[in-house]
Amino acid sequence: MGTPCHFALFDLKPDFELDLAQLADRYRELARQVHPDRFADAGESEQRQALERSANLNEAYQTLKSPSRRARYLLALEGHDVPLEATVQDPAFLMQQMHWREELEELHEQADLDGVAAFKSRLKQAQQGLNDDFGQIWRDPARRVDAERLVRRMQFLDKLTQEVRQLEERLDD
Repeated sequence: MGTPCHFALFDLKPDFELDLAQLADRYRELARQVHPDRFADAGESEQRQALERSANLNEAYQTLKSPSRRARYLLALEGHDVPLEATVQDPAFLMQQMHWREELEELHEQADLDGVAAFKSRLKQAQQGLNDDFGQIWRDPARRVDAERLVRRMQFLDKLTQEVRQLEERLDD
């Protein structure tokens, strides 16, 4: 049995722009319907199917609520897989990465929680810019390489944002 399209699970058309509140509401509604606990008295086959449906729903939701994962998924639907650990081969962005990493290291060394908050805000703006750019070009086959490059940048920023959250937690302790 194949995995249904993530968008189809939520009765959505494949698109980068999503109403995340609507997605969350639909997820909660569907999660109640397919939750394995509802099938506790069912046969083993039904229980296994419920568990699979629930896992598929959770995976679909996690993918669609994340802009970078959603972008990567949309490209995959179009037949263009972008590996999770794809290397960014973009000299200007590589320089930006180095700058961000150096800045984050300085903030860590200085234990500058206010600086970390400002850094996090700048990263969020950069992420929004990438999201906006991807939303404008992803459907254009002539811009596929650009769309893939944006996804790799998005993935990097996701990873860096996670590192910033971890630093915040360490500095908060």
